[in-house]
Amino acid sequence: MRQFVQDSPDAFAGQVFFVGIDVHKKQWTCSVRANRMNLDKPVVIEASAKAVSSFLQRRYPGGTFRAVYEAGYSGFWPARELSEAAIATLVVNPADVPSKNKELANKTDRVDSAKLARSLENGELTGIYQPSRQAEELRALNRYRNQLIKDQTRLKNRLKAMLAQFNYRPPTELEGRQSKALQAWLEGIRFETPYAQLVFDERLRQLAESRQRQARLLRQMRQMASQETEIAQVIGLLQSIPGVGFLTAMLLVTELIDIRRFKTADDLVAFIGLVPKVHQSDETSYQRGLSNRRNAELRSRLIEAAWIAARKDPALTLKFGQLTQRMHRNKAIIRIAKLLVKRIRHVWKTKTPYAIGIIA
Repeated sequence: MRQFVQDSPDAFAGQVFFVGIDVHKKQWTCSVRANRMNLDKPVVIEASAKAVSSFLQRRYPGGTFRAVYEAGYSGFWPARELSEAAIATLVVNPADVPSKNKELANKTDRVDSAKLARSLENGELTGIYQPSRQAEELRALNRYRNQLIKDQTRLKNRLKAMLAQFNYRPPTELEGRQSKALQAWLEGIRFETPYAQLVFDERLRQLAESRQRQARLLRQMRQMASQETEIAQVIGLLQSIPGVGFLTAMLLVTELIDIRRFKTADDLVAFIGLVPKVHQSDETSYQRGLSNRRNAELRSRLIEAAWIAARKDPALTLKFGQLTQRMHRNKAIIRIAKLLVKRIRHVWKTKTPYAIGIIA
């Protein structure tokens, strides 16, 4: 059989093979299925699309190949390179892959790859959106800035903890403020020993450097965004929406990338995570907060934007007032955020600025 395959470049022409790939840093495990059966034992291959393509062409020459792997640290480069090698590739959310109980109890690379191949052949998988290389790199830039913000918050909390530990309390008029006066007070603190003083001074220096890095990055982001004509246009339009500034607009552009991939406004609302968790059995149905499936950064930012929009847009102010008459204001603002998301989609799709005060 092997000799026949080597001598016949089209031996498997017209046949479709489904390939499940368990992706890791050093090696990939591949399982191949066709005609509702595993064709061989899972094979461990070098971690490259070229190696997978060579293996498949050598083993099943002339065949048509479809592959799938789970989204993870490797991003989308395997899918791009596999697609360039004429292997149509899906990238799926790991939580969306059906698993049998024994597969959960005995989780190995071989089991995972075989499970992926089976689910792909059965048509049980829906791939996630695959951004272009340029869009993915732009997203990395914006996510780096968000990471800087979180790191800066940690530095502030460590400073506050150290001040509390040694009973240093800022003057009442400076509490909760970020000002030059507070900075001068912090720099004037003196500990009894050089040990704690060194730690405190280093943390202050770290915080100052973090702020400088953040400001420098923001300037560069504004400059880069202005150089991309299409991105600059979308960001400008989104900033016409109450509560949406440059950073929120940049977040929307880098996370959503192409608004046309959401067929309906409800699809976009669900992607962001502004939908409830619903439990229903027989005639009983109840909701348990917002869905755990979400884009955490987008959901948080858009809820903040909704609070601003509810104050600045008369139509949303009226709607918020009506909602608070029958529910808690924290639930009402989620409804306002949904309306805001739908308006964001409209502005982006139609390329028209936001109209204040429009009820529908």
